[in-house]
Amino acid sequence: MSEPTPEQALNDRVRAAYRAVTDEARAEKVAKQHARGKMTARERVALLASGGFHEFGALAGPGPAQQGAAPLVAPGDGVVTGIGYIDGRPAAIAAFDFTVLGGSNGATGMAKLDRCAERALLDGIPLVMLMDGGGHRMQEALDSRLAAPGSKLLLRLADLSGHVPLVAAMMGPGFGAPANISACCDFVTIVRGMGTIGISSAPLVQAATGENLTNDEIGGADLQAERGVVDVVTDTEQEAVDAIRAFLSYLPASAADEPLVPAGPYEPGDTADAIDTLVPSSMRQAYDVVDVIEAIADVDTVFELKRLHAPNIVTAFARIDGRAVGVVANQPRFHAGALDANACEKAAHFIAVCDTFGLPLLILIDLPGFLVGAGAEETNLVRRSARLGYELAAATVPRFVIVTRKAYGAAYIAMGGGRSIEADLSLAWPTAEICAIPIESAVDLAFRSQYEAAPDPAKARGDLITLFQANVDPLLAADGFGIDDVVLPSATRPMLAEALGRVRRRPPRVPQKRRSISPI
Repeated sequence: MSEPTPEQALNDRVRAAYRAVTDEARAEKVAKQHARGKMTARERVALLASGGFHEFGALAGPGPAQQGAAPLVAPGDGVVTGIGYIDGRPAAIAAFDFTVLGGSNGATGMAKLDRCAERALLDGIPLVMLMDGGGHRMQEALDSRLAAPGSKLLLRLADLSGHVPLVAAMMGPGFGAPANISACCDFVTIVRGMGTIGISSAPLVQAATGENLTNDEIGGADLQAERGVVDVVTDTEQEAVDAIRAFLSYLPASAADEPLVPAGPYEPGDTADAIDTLVPSSMRQAYDVVDVIEAIADVDTVFELKRLHAPNIVTAFARIDGRAVGVVANQPRFHAGALDANACEKAAHFIAVCDTFGLPLLILIDLPGFLVGAGAEETNLVRRSARLGYELAAATVPRFVIVTRKAYGAAYIAMGGGRSIEADLSLAWPTAEICAIPIESAVDLAFRSQYEAAPDPAKARGDLITLFQANVDPLLAADGFGIDDVVLPSATRPMLAEALGRVRRRPPRVPQKRRSISPI
């Protein structure tokens, strides 16, 4: 066999360097990852970017270890980065590699993540981060020369926010930097029993406070989903990847683009035939508003976010006649649909995401008002309820508001009812009851002395309720033109489809204004 030429030797040297960072070259580390029941970073990227992946930074290595630490061996510096194609569309992808120093964040790895953020910004494409491990790399962190500059990562994420979709998937320990990163994202998914998320892990918490907790007790999947920290909890990594795909499918690549409209035909959901009877006329009877959403939307297109958090309000993506929309709906199954601080914050954030990426908003109102009492006030409900109305008012996308049943007082206004936000469609269903407060409560507050002085107080009270009930009628709401129309539920989907094909974004209400200041 002849000796390789100098050129061949150089090429072979590069090929060997690439082979050294592959999973095949690191069989022992890969086997340990699989023994944990987890995929490797490269396997996750291949699963997500099934349309191809163009890696950069594969040959990057760690910075020098600090004085007293052993030399570092960290292929790719613990993060796989590049441009991947998700359902045919490009995205900047960073996958943290737990098999490399626990996925800790070294200086070079963070520079690679910064490069991903730069490509997302310049190319106008989503940034997707698959988290597994992370936090400061202790072998580099105990050095003032390295620590003093801080990190520009939050600055980069602030630049990207509102420009491109930001996505994080927690597929392993996610304390410290990964938690901060995910908090800046538009969508966060986590794998149950595998992913965690929080400011500090169990050992650091114990050292700081003496609390003896596990990582799951601090930041387990279901716990953080109930708190609203994550949007979707999955049982497997495949489901997490599917959730990312689903989320991105509703959004454009950037705020400068339009959401995609898939080819038809578009069929209504499975509950569409029963839509005229899905909402009970009795104000005391609960029902599942998701059934209503599915009856209005195209079949199998409802994608609910933060289902475990603030369940008294539903936030979901859906499609109507192929067009992506954001749905905000009171959920009568919990607190009768009343708004609390968490529900207001959940809906407000979702509205901001929809407005940013051009998704029209469908608001379904059925609520008795705000939660009341000292406990509710302690949650800063005053400001958080104002944030909900603020985001709806500031939105420039088309807004369609439908009163399906209860619609009382200030909460009705906060949800955009009537002419409150100059909605592009303001409708009511035959079951709607629009007034200042529930009639029975109003009678007890304002007319108690009158009916108690009557010979038969119970009958007098009932007569007053009947009298005022006659004035609370959706046809009267239409008669006064406080709404556009009263429509049958079965007529709603075609009406929305027509409006979605016609209504466009509005210009900012006050063009010369730099920005509004949110109540929160």
